[in-house]
Amino acid sequence: QVQLVESGGGLVQSGGSLRLSCAASGSIFSTYAMGWYRRAPGKQRELVASITSGGRTNYADSVKGRFTISRDSAKNTVYLQMSSLKPEDTAVYYCNVVPSAIFVWGQGTQVTVSS
Repeated sequence: QVQLVESGGGLVQSGGSLRLSCAASGSIFSTYAMGWYRRAPGKQRELVASITSGGRTNYADSVKGRFTISRDSAKNTVYLQMSSLKPEDTAVYYCNVVPSAIFVWGQGTQVTVSS
């Protein structure tokens, strides 16, 4: 069973930055595209960024130009660098496979952006 552990969230002011990490318990990045999902209060979970096994990235329009997804295969870790944060970015952030989240969800990491 692959385990996914998210970390790096916190409380920041609008315009601030955070770097999220997603550590996987196995070498999976050569096989799967990975993505960062988020669930904001009262909203459905949405995919905000993804990176393929070949390194191609995609972003939701709402975060394009502000977020950058990357990976370190040697560390089995996916990152999400978030800049110019907005209150609407407030959510619990999770990582999982894209387009189908086939692994058990981790606990996620809370990102709160104050206005």
